[in-house]
Amino acid sequence: MNFTVSFSDLMPLAPTMIVALTAIVVMLLTAVKRNHNLIATTSVIGLNLAGIYILLQWFGGSFAPADVMGLFTVDAFAMLYQLIIVVAALACMTLSHAYIETYKDNREELYILMLSSVAGAMLMVQSNHYASFFISLELMSIPVYGLLAYTHQRTKSLEAGIKYLVLSATASAMLLMGMAYIYAYTGSLSFYESVMKLMQVIDQPMVILGLALIIFAIAFKLSLAPFHKWTPDVYAGAPAPVATFLATAAKVATIGLFVRYLLTSGAIMLESVVTLITILAVLSIVVGNLLAVRQVNIKRILGYSSIAHFGYLLIALVTTTYASLGTVSVYVIAYVLTTIGAFGAVTLMSSSTNNVAEAESLAEYRGLFWRRPVLTATLTVMMLSLAGIPLTVGFIAKFMVVLSAVTAQSWFLAAMVIVGSGIGLYYYLRVMVVMYMTPPETPNLDAQDHWGTRVGGVMVLLAAAAVLVMGVYPDPIINISLVSEILSPLHAVLSRQ
Repeated sequence: MNFTVSFSDLMPLAPTMIVALTAIVVMLLTAVKRNHNLIATTSVIGLNLAGIYILLQWFGGSFAPADVMGLFTVDAFAMLYQLIIVVAALACMTLSHAYIETYKDNREELYILMLSSVAGAMLMVQSNHYASFFISLELMSIPVYGLLAYTHQRTKSLEAGIKYLVLSATASAMLLMGMAYIYAYTGSLSFYESVMKLMQVIDQPMVILGLALIIFAIAFKLSLAPFHKWTPDVYAGAPAPVATFLATAAKVATIGLFVRYLLTSGAIMLESVVTLITILAVLSIVVGNLLAVRQVNIKRILGYSSIAHFGYLLIALVTTTYASLGTVSVYVIAYVLTTIGAFGAVTLMSSSTNNVAEAESLAEYRGLFWRRPVLTATLTVMMLSLAGIPLTVGFIAKFMVVLSAVTAQSWFLAAMVIVGSGIGLYYYLRVMVVMYMTPPETPNLDAQDHWGTRVGGVMVLLAAAAVLVMGVYPDPIINISLVSEILSPLHAVLSRQ
């Protein structure tokens, strides 16, 4: 590995460096003088600059994969996932400003933590080496501990931070042990270099155990069943905008890294690995949907829902065809937009509680249509998209997953998607019915009307509009996803299978 690099060699990492520099600037501004609006604006500007740089690379045709120090690969796949992460982070920061506007204690550190986590997430989707895999994963995860426990007046928030710490520590320990087993037999930490060596020693029990431990660690991060135990508790206890960040940016980074690892390390070519991921996918669909049916807390419903949705996504991944890899990206885009809108509505409803409680019980949403019809319409669109109803982007994503499974003649997996969606229809429609019921005599929590909530409301409306537009005209996201795969080395891996 060559550690002698020039500044030009690091330029492919420019978007990540912009986010990291923004975090440093925000830290210095906070040390000089605390000003919530200034800090939030600076953070948003930094993320916008990173997003603009990615778009300029994209439209400028800078698709040639770049290797940085043998640790990162910057290609079209990485650029797409980085852009999704930046968009999700921008939405979360907008919601955070509205949510934390009335917070009594220091508010500015939240943006430092979120920017640091975003930098780690962007590095994750570019990693092609076990060292960068682990370090970027930890850089993304560690700030989230603080974000989850940020509203420490709420006991649930502290509980969520501690539980996520335990989950992450367990995942990290399993990940390191798995890497150690594989390195012991392959002698290489690079995904690319270890492919042939991995094929030669795959009959060794310790190698199989090492791969399983790595997959289980990722399963913890993605909250796949049966590694989901505390995930709904974390979602329910987290501040609403932080739960949005955890459900979008953090999950996108993890699935992007997982896809790259499975394909470039050659692990996806092993029948035992495919079987293991298939089992995780089916369990996640069944457990996530069945447990969501019993919930009366909207954040827990969305938490269990995310478990099921990543089960659907894994089905597209295990079919391992050219079409299925593009399907993963389409599903990620659909999931992020819909989750931003759903959690965004919860955040706007909770912004009047002064961070002591949140509008998380379904009872708080009874008759919401008669008080806030626009917010109700937005949340309705998100529920329909999560359920996979036609004319929403959620339907397009699920249809492509089913198509991918059918193309690979995996009839059982296609049936699981359909059955899981049928179960999910119940609890998504229940949320909708509650919002249109006769309002209670005692007024429920309602969103405060200040500048932050108005900007957050515009952002949620834009997410709803995108869900509808992409549901009616999905060609752009399908084409973007396919282009990112064709121009990525990952496509060459698939063509060899």
